[in-house]
Amino acid sequence: MIHRFFSILAIFWVCFVLVACSGGYSFTGASIPPQAKTIAIKQFPNYAASVNPLLSQKLYEKMRSTFESQTSLSVTSSDGDLAVSGEITGYVTQTSALSANDNVATNRLTITIKVKFTNVYDPDADFEQSFSRYKEYDASRDFSSVESGLVEELVEELADDIFQKTVVNW
Repeated sequence: MIHRFFSILAIFWVCFVLVACSGGYSFTGASIPPQAKTIAIKQFPNYAASVNPLLSQKLYEKMRSTFESQTSLSVTSSDGDLAVSGEITGYVTQTSALSANDNVATNRLTITIKVKFTNVYDPDADFEQSFSRYKEYDASRDFSSVESGLVEELVEELADDIFQKTVVNW
């Protein structure tokens, strides 16, 4: 009789803990207010001096897919419980290293974006911040031949940075 009582108590305790912890936590590490159901993600206009015409769309699509796949939030274009907007402020290629005989050995592509985040349920989480990522490539390669791959990698890293800053409280 006592053994059965403790078994029922243990099951009740496990159920209680699972229900209590389900509020604002997900297994991806996202910490989102439980009442938040939507996130508005706006396309970032490209104000960089040098413009990649596909960058804005690629960044938007990657951010959208990241939030859709790693949270239960519905992505909207406006009026979300959470909102991400911003602009692309930099798209620069420059020399990053010289060889022993002063020839260019590697170049670097740097993308910089300015992000504004708002959280209707937790205004203390709001922020405006710039994010920047870069990738180096062999200077003997033509930029046009490596640009697409570099942009894909940088967009993924930037979308992850935005996701981490907006909904993951590490």
